[in-house]
Amino acid sequence: MSSLASIRAATSFDIAAKKERLSSLDAFRGLTIFLMILANYRGDNGAIFSSLEHAAWNGWTFADTVFPSFLFIVGVSLVFSFAERQGDRIFQKAFELRIIRRTVILFVLGLLLNSFPSFQLSNIRIPGVLQRIAVCYFFASLIVLKCGLRGRILWLITLLSSYWVMMRFIPVPGIGTGVLEPGENFAAWVDSHFLNGYMWSYYDGKWDPEGIVSTIPAIATTLFGVLTGQWLRSSASERRKTAGMLCSGVLLLIAGQILSNWLPINKSIWTSTFSIFMAGLALVCQALFYWFIDIAGFSRWTKPLIILGLNPIALYMLSQILGTMLPSMHMSGIFSVPIINWGASSLLHPLEILLSIFITAWIMWQKRIFIRV
Repeated sequence: MSSLASIRAATSFDIAAKKERLSSLDAFRGLTIFLMILANYRGDNGAIFSSLEHAAWNGWTFADTVFPSFLFIVGVSLVFSFAERQGDRIFQKAFELRIIRRTVILFVLGLLLNSFPSFQLSNIRIPGVLQRIAVCYFFASLIVLKCGLRGRILWLITLLSSYWVMMRFIPVPGIGTGVLEPGENFAAWVDSHFLNGYMWSYYDGKWDPEGIVSTIPAIATTLFGVLTGQWLRSSASERRKTAGMLCSGVLLLIAGQILSNWLPINKSIWTSTFSIFMAGLALVCQALFYWFIDIAGFSRWTKPLIILGLNPIALYMLSQILGTMLPSMHMSGIFSVPIINWGASSLLHPLEILLSIFITAWIMWQKRIFIRV
């Protein structure tokens, strides 16, 4: 293995032992990278495939499933990463330092992406996708290291219920209690006080979808993955593991839908019901992948996804850089011809970026270069 292959800059969401590595998890991770690129670079604003758009506010679309699925996968991987030597106190102290280092580096990488290519720091957006992953990774890692099964469940319930209480019952000056409108809710009020001038300009800098308070239920999404990883490492039979994930996933989907009558499913403020519903969806997907790939052995078709899933953070960063540097890839003058009226032509832009990303991922896989970021 080349020296480059041993680069370990920050957050490796890899599984510690190869013999325990789940191909289904790598494939699921690769699928989220694939879908993330499609959702982030959906082409000409005048002809967007509707499923690639995020929900305007309440509700959810196909694009809204990607980020929570990735955080769920982070949680599953954490259990495998920490399991081998979790009882070793020396190892635990060293791992705590690794957690801090990885969190800081991931957060800084997110800031660099936000400032690229101008690197203007005076109004840099502080929140972001990598920043949220870093924070969720940090707190979920500490919970995995310090708590057993009961503690992890209690933390999950506490995070979801406390966020619900904050959003519904804390009065917001000038707005009132229980308001959940864009820019007019408790999460937006906190962001406006602590991140004023450092938020996403898309919403006029008034609130941020990866803001401070809304990260609380995102940590819970990661903990759903932790509990799933713990179930996958249990001594239960493979059939029972699959059935358990499927049943739990369906129950969470139903619970999220029912509870949305009191707290709507909303990605922009990552409501507790959004966390519950998306965890259910991720559980069902993981169960199906686990059954078909790890148990039934239908794995040949997953190789492209696994290749994408082996360098997730590096490929995500590359896609962001390409999307910033190559605006001409929109090629609206060519692809705006309304041959297909539902906007499928707009898929050409993300597919071009995706092709570039996959070629890079394939070369890295061929040379056994795995950048653990």
